[in-house]
Amino acid sequence: MILLTGGAGYIGSHTATLLLNNGYDVVIADNFYNSTPDVIRFIGQITGKVFQVYNIDVTDKDALAQIFICNPIEAVIHFAGYKAIGESVQHPVKYYRNNIDSTLSLLETMNEYHVNHLIFSSSATVYGQSPIIPIPESAPTGHCINPYGWSKYFIEHILTDTANVSSNMSVVILRYFNPIGAHESGLIGERPNGVPNNLMPYITQTAAGIRNILHVFGNNYPTRDGTCVRDYIHVMDLAQGHISALEYLLGHRNHGNTEIFNLGTGKGYSVLEVIKTFELSTGIKIPFIFAPRRAGDVPECYADVKKAARLLGWSSRKTLADMCIDAWRWQEFCLKQHI
Repeated sequence: MILLTGGAGYIGSHTATLLLNNGYDVVIADNFYNSTPDVIRFIGQITGKVFQVYNIDVTDKDALAQIFICNPIEAVIHFAGYKAIGESVQHPVKYYRNNIDSTLSLLETMNEYHVNHLIFSSSATVYGQSPIIPIPESAPTGHCINPYGWSKYFIEHILTDTANVSSNMSVVILRYFNPIGAHESGLIGERPNGVPNNLMPYITQTAAGIRNILHVFGNNYPTRDGTCVRDYIHVMDLAQGHISALEYLLGHRNHGNTEIFNLGTGKGYSVLEVIKTFELSTGIKIPFIFAPRRAGDVPECYADVKKAARLLGWSSRKTLADMCIDAWRWQEFCLKQHI
């Protein structure tokens, strides 16, 4: 049985569908801070499977312990945490407290109930403004430029230190690049509370008329068109990366070890290129204006993904156009459902 902390969130919910469809028993723990309970219903509709859901805050050790008492947890995929870069700059203590506390509570509870396999949802932000492009896992970390990235960096070290001194603990750290898109059914996708902090939901909400205009933060970066370049990966490709990592983790049984993998496409697209691809894919024109740079953004960031291909047998398959089409299908579903 696999526990997904934050399993009702954007990446967690898509990973849950693949786990269930691949025959795994799943338990979801989520307080629905940045998701909604109807996601659970849609996961069930997509998969036709029954699974356990606990409405808890992962920082609550007593509530977390009940999951381990009542379920034979074999491994944990730890998604739970705050994730908005801009918000982290404005509210650093909130991010450090929640993201680090939830991880410490989880590790202590796993230790108490002898669960030794963990996959952690990390981020390319740990690289900061990397001098190496594309960025390999061996690139320097610890030059983060926002509290969100620092929280992931600190947690990576906590997990590595824990695995190093435990004869049983095995950890896989997955450094995500920029997940976008939605499940091909259109039933689940990225639905941030309030004004979106990420590019694609802002594009789709602008296309839907929910937002009047898209703000492109900065047009004077040292990139090919002056806008930020990112490695955008389809969320279902990212979800499949978790399945591959889980199979690797459970199959190797390499106790006391930590492995780190980038999950991206290995290609970089600028903000303007994403807008153009969305327009070509959907036939919808996106009005936008340039705005001042956003605190905490780096000019260019995309992955070297050879290690994941070599050790996990994983690589991304979907195109940027696929990402745009699936994201728009999800946004249309939200409009029809008035959600």
